[in-house]
Amino acid sequence: MSDAGAAKTAAVEKMGFKDGDLIQELGYDDDVDDGLRDTLEEVTGHALLAEDEHEVVDGVLLWWREGEGDLVDELVDSLTTLDEGGVIWLMTPKSGRDGFVGVPEIQEAAPTAGLHVTSSEGVSEDWTATRLVGRR
Repeated sequence: MSDAGAAKTAAVEKMGFKDGDLIQELGYDDDVDDGLRDTLEEVTGHALLAEDEHEVVDGVLLWWREGEGDLVDELVDSLTTLDEGGVIWLMTPKSGRDGFVGVPEIQEAAPTAGLHVTSSEGVSEDWTATRLVGRR
């Protein structure tokens, strides 16, 4: 496995996804990290589900960039297919990249959407992943 491949596998392991998990992907565009997407599919054994699919999922991968609308609304919408105990990984461009979303915006939007920020991970060269879970 290449160094890049090993890094992607390590990133997916940090995200907590495992074989059999279903993940819905929201906000896909041509700037997403295809290597991370491919690794998620390899680890889970399933293709990422598109925005229009309505199966109950273990996790949501939400690609979000500054200027795309209302983050609270998008987070609330991402909960519609999420299984109880599931996790949302909010993928935002890293600082200095086009579409960067600041931590304060995420920390303000999450509780309004009924979510709690638990951690952030650098999962790729261009993207940061913020783990969001439902409040208990």
